[in-house]
Amino acid sequence: MDSKTIARDDLFAPASAEEKKAFEPQHKSVSYWKDAWRRLRKNYVAMGSAGAIVFLIVFGYLGPVFMGYQYDEQTRGSENLKPLTYSQQEQARIAAGEPVFPHVFGTDSHGRDLLVRLMYGTRVSMIIGIVAAILTLVIGAIYGSIAGYIGGKVDMIMMRIVDIIYSVPDVLVVLLLAVTLKPLLTDFANANQTNLMGRLVIALGPSIIAIFIAFALLYWTTLARIVRGQILQLKQQEYVLAARALGANDRRIILKHLLPNSVGALVAATCLQIPTAIFLESFLSFLGVGVNAPMTSLGSLASDALGGMYTYTYRLIIPAVLLSLLILSFNLFGDGLRDALDPRLKK
Repeated sequence: MDSKTIARDDLFAPASAEEKKAFEPQHKSVSYWKDAWRRLRKNYVAMGSAGAIVFLIVFGYLGPVFMGYQYDEQTRGSENLKPLTYSQQEQARIAAGEPVFPHVFGTDSHGRDLLVRLMYGTRVSMIIGIVAAILTLVIGAIYGSIAGYIGGKVDMIMMRIVDIIYSVPDVLVVLLLAVTLKPLLTDFANANQTNLMGRLVIALGPSIIAIFIAFALLYWTTLARIVRGQILQLKQQEYVLAARALGANDRRIILKHLLPNSVGALVAATCLQIPTAIFLESFLSFLGVGVNAPMTSLGSLASDALGGMYTYTYRLIIPAVLLSLLILSFNLFGDGLRDALDPRLKK
């Protein structure tokens, strides 16, 4: 055996224990969602906002269960009570030993408990924001994925349509829809009072349905652009080429490969759409074209408080603070979620 053969055998000698240890991974491998959750937990502002959102959910959905009043319950003799006070009838009931739940924030001019109405108003505002955000998610994801995947002239035409929609004044469209749809929806509700859809129209009112239609027509454009940008990057990846080579059609490639890999941007953008819908509904309710009475929202509560702004200032301050907290919490949590789901922002 010559010296060259011996040298070649030494090159392929088994690795020692120290050499094997050097090749072991220094950090435990984690999934995309675990890594995003780890980064989100380190963002104390986003976690504080998430805690505020959870508090508002409990306040709006579980709070009325423990209250002794309904949002539309009018108590004669209890009009315009100040916080933590009782009417004469309630004082007599307390003297007789009956349990009476206090009016923590007082009552309005119709004798309705303001705390319960604040709870229902928070619930209505959150429902409107979440439903509108889901509408924009579905429409924007479908539209943007088709434009980005097909590309070419189809992409150019679809994006020019998006540019045209961007130029439409959204508030004006909502107001026009509310005025136009009100008689149609009122007739539909009167003809279908026992039907589920009829009761839903009566409960929401034409203005809230107009908000949903406006979001379905106008507010999906931003999310469509985000999805289109993601699809343009992802469709050049090797796994898309492999799926196409295996015979996958365009629909399967979009639904099974492209959209799931864009879920981070989709979730963050959808979360940021919620405060936009809440603000729009509150603005319309403040103008008096929001939810139908006796149902309430935070915007309509602030609008009702304008009549006694100097006498009962707290009636305006409390719903305004709750509305600001709700919008700010969703905005800050959406920003933190976007940073956590973006791998490019990893340190």
